Amino acid sequence: MPSVTTLALFSAATLALLLVPGPAVVYIVTRSVAQGRTAGLLSVLGVHAGSLVHVAAAALGISALLAASATAFAVVKYLGAAYLVYLGVRKLMTRSEAGPTEVRHASRSRLLGEGFVVNVLNPKTVIFFLAFLPQFADPARGPLAPQIVLLGAIWIVLGMASDGSYALASSALAGRLRSSARARRRLDVGSGVVYLGLGAVAALASEGARKL
Repeated sequence: MPSVTTLALFSAATLALLLVPGPAVVYIVTRSVAQGRTAGLLSVLGVHAGSLVHVAAAALGISALLAASATAFAVVKYLGAAYLVYLGVRKLMTRSEAGPTEVRHASRSRLLGEGFVVNVLNPKTVIFFLAFLPQFADPARGPLAPQIVLLGAIWIVLGMASDGSYALASSALAGRLRSSARARRRLDVGSGVVYLGLGAVAALASEGARKL
């Protein structure tokens, strides 16, 4: 199993990424603003049901990739880092338009289902599990799959806390978020900076590959 220090570093990096508004957060905020707190929290549950798919895929696929080829893992890592940098640049260049956005109300089952699909297809989550999470799995500390499952479980717990906070805050501030271009621009700038930082970390973190 990963060391306590590794788990602490992973938790900090995970929180930094989770706080960046990606597709899942945008979906949760949109539903919270449009339909209120309950809809936002149901969206959080749907999103992290989708996270279970990524945990299972990482535990099976990444373990095999790491065991088979350090070169293949390095390719995935650098592609992931490049994509994070791309997301950062795109966020910094985004210009938010003023004006409210209308969203149709959805049933509870649809909120759960849409949240699930949003996160299964979420490129930010895919890149995290392909390129960032494996940096914290150490073959010297035992089988990789259980380590990845543990790290994935930490991701889900922290994700539900982070996304739940977004749901509660956005439902409480619904009126302002519907019309404030300045607030959306600040989120874009903060997101861009975090993406760039995580991209640099993913590109420079090579300890996991060297141990293979």
